[in-house]
Amino acid sequence: QVQLVESGGGLVQAGGSLRLSCAASGRTFSRYAMGWFRQAPEKEREFVAAIRWSGGGSTYYADSVKGRFTISKDNAENTVYLQMNSLKPEDTAVYYCAASEKYYGSLYYYTRPDNYDYWGQGTQVTVSS
Repeated sequence: QVQLVESGGGLVQAGGSLRLSCAASGRTFSRYAMGWFRQAPEKEREFVAAIRWSGGGSTYYADSVKGRFTISKDNAENTVYLQMNSLKPEDTAVYYCAASEKYYGSLYYYTRPDNYDYWGQGTQVTVSS
């Protein structure tokens, strides 16, 4: 069994910052990428960012967060992070991390929730105006 546990969510004013963490534990698995998604009330789950787990850790971002959010990883700690700066009220959502055992040459394919195998329980981020 693989567990992903997110932390770091909370309430912040517009323009503020938060850092989310996602720690993986459980059985060893082939992890090719990890991603962050978010889901606002009555909206579909939306891709935020993805990072390739091996090598230099190439990254890919949704246009809506590019330049404001940074995804990073610590292989030794089995943890992926999402640094969120210049937060806006429209960033309010439950944020989920996910891990994929599937290899794709292009990070673009990690924008699709169906291409992930494991999910965390989510952490709430609320940005007040």
